[in-house]
Amino acid sequence: MFHFPICRIAFPYFKHETCHFVTNDSDYNVDYLNWLDHQPSMSVLYISLGSFLSVSCAQMNEIVSALNTSGVCYLWVVRGEVSWLKEKCGDRGLVVPWCDQLKVLSHPSVGGFWSHCGWNSTLEAVFGGIPMLTFPLFLDQVPNSRQILEEWKNGWELKRSDLGSAELITKDEIVQVIREFMDLGKRKEIRDRALEFKGICDRAVAEGGSSNVNLDAFIKDVLCVQRSLRGRGYVMYKIGK
Repeated sequence: MFHFPICRIAFPYFKHETCHFVTNDSDYNVDYLNWLDHQPSMSVLYISLGSFLSVSCAQMNEIVSALNTSGVCYLWVVRGEVSWLKEKCGDRGLVVPWCDQLKVLSHPSVGGFWSHCGWNSTLEAVFGGIPMLTFPLFLDQVPNSRQILEEWKNGWELKRSDLGSAELITKDEIVQVIREFMDLGKRKEIRDRALEFKGICDRAVAEGGSSNVNLDAFIKDVLCVQRSLRGRGYVMYKIGK
C-alpha cells in the first residue's frame, strides 16, 4: 500500500567495546562486569523488572527473601531504592541502578534473565541467547511473555497465585521456580531454543544477513532521496516543511 520502501531490521546490534557509561554517582560505579567475570559459567540470574514501583512492596519483600534463600547468584538492576535493596540482599547478589544490558546478557556467566518482558529486553535476551523467566506486569509485556512461552519456547513463566484480593507470588514459590530455572539439567529444552534463536540473530546481523542487508538498503534509499532533492534544487532543511 505504501509508495516507499520498508526495511526490516529485526535485531539490536552494538559493538560492545564502543559502549561506555560515565557518571560521578558512586552507585553507578560498581564494577558489575568484573563481578560477573568471577562467577561460574551460566550461574548468574540477571534480573530487571522495570522501575522499583512496578511491583508492590509486599511482592518486593517476597522476591528479596526468595533470592536470599535460593542460593542462586544474581545481578539485579533496579531503578530507585537501590540502597534499600542493597541492605536487604545477601552476599550472593549484586544490586545496581544501571547496567549495559546487552553486555550483561552476552556475558558467559549469565545463565538466565528474569524479565518483565519489555520488548527491548526481550529482543536483547534473544540476541544474547539467554533463557527467560517471564514476569509480565502490564500492557505489551503480557503478549510478549506469551510469545516467549508459546511461540518461541525459550522461557518459563513465574506465575502468580491469588492470595485474597491481591495477586502475590510467595517466597517459597519463587525459590522453587528460580532454583529449577537455573538448573542446567532441567531446562535443556529452553536453553537449546535460546541458542537456536541466537544463531538466527548472529546470521541476521552478519555480512549478507537479513538485518545487515536491510540496513544497507535503508541507508542507500535515504541517500537516493537526498540526491534527488538536491537535484531538484531543494535544501535539506525544507524537508521538515
